[in-house]
Amino acid sequence: MNIKENISLETYNTFGIAVNAKRFISVDSVYQLQQLLKIEKDVFLISGGSNMLLTKEIEKLVVHINIKGISIDKETSDVVYLTVNSGENWHEFVQWCISENYGGIENLSLIPGNVGTCPIQNIGAYGVEVKDTITKVEGLAIKTGKLVHFSNEECKFGYRNSIFKNEAKGKYILTSVSFRLTKRNHTLNTSYGAIETELISNKITHPTLKNISDAVISIRKSKLPDPTKIGNSGSFFKNPVIPISQFLLLQKEFPTIPSYPVSDTEIKIPAGWLVEQSGFKGKRFGDAGVHKKQALVLVNYNHASGKEIYELAKKIQKTVKSKFRVSLEIEVNIID
Repeated sequence: MNIKENISLETYNTFGIAVNAKRFISVDSVYQLQQLLKIEKDVFLISGGSNMLLTKEIEKLVVHINIKGISIDKETSDVVYLTVNSGENWHEFVQWCISENYGGIENLSLIPGNVGTCPIQNIGAYGVEVKDTITKVEGLAIKTGKLVHFSNEECKFGYRNSIFKNEAKGKYILTSVSFRLTKRNHTLNTSYGAIETELISNKITHPTLKNISDAVISIRKSKLPDPTKIGNSGSFFKNPVIPISQFLLLQKEFPTIPSYPVSDTEIKIPAGWLVEQSGFKGKRFGDAGVHKKQALVLVNYNHASGKEIYELAKKIQKTVKSKFRVSLEIEVNIID
């Protein structure tokens, strides 16, 4: 096995944090991963590196999951069932599905990271969550080296949440994700955010999957920084969900506060609005900062350390809590 020593992880995380791995190996098959786990069980996993903030050097063996491949399990005239290996780039997979006229994940275009991490936080955008298309998730049990399958229900999906962030955390290496996508009569979600406005501005009245994807890409590019140019991990905080009673009190104090109904008893508030109203949008603290167009995104302008970005995040949390009496939960996985 080709284990390398003292490898910089700067290009393996979208924040571009320059920390070293004392030992590093990239694996491209489940078999190779199983053989590795016979020797080493206490490992640090990295895939697309899109949902983590590294604050220190990694002492454990860093295992880069680079398992590729897409297969069609079965299909009918209406739907197709796919299994996608965890090392596939998420956005490239979405674009491939659109080229095949497979619908269901077009609203999730341009989300950074790889397929293997999409179930962990149940990625979502513009009114769509990936849980609605996932049929099962395959993982390798680190303790036994055996493959285990989780049904959609067993994944315990929630808002930016799953079993893999809770009781199964650190116990499995996700090796593939299976999806059910439509081949015709697609259900298009154009009502969330600015998608409808984008379509109208382009004079599109009968949108296709590609039209939806292009609209999402255009919106995201206008609001979010490209991680290949400015280090970031997309949305840093979860949108808080609070009781309606608490929201009504906030609304009296802050009449312009935006909100989205979650249920008969709960309301979701955009975290970006809370951060912006707390005075952080566009602010820079050394090389760490808050993006000028989207307050939900923390950025590494040049050579910020993970600790500097984490300290900024905690400062934001404290300020928002003091001003709005709302707790912001960090969505990014902090490695400290």
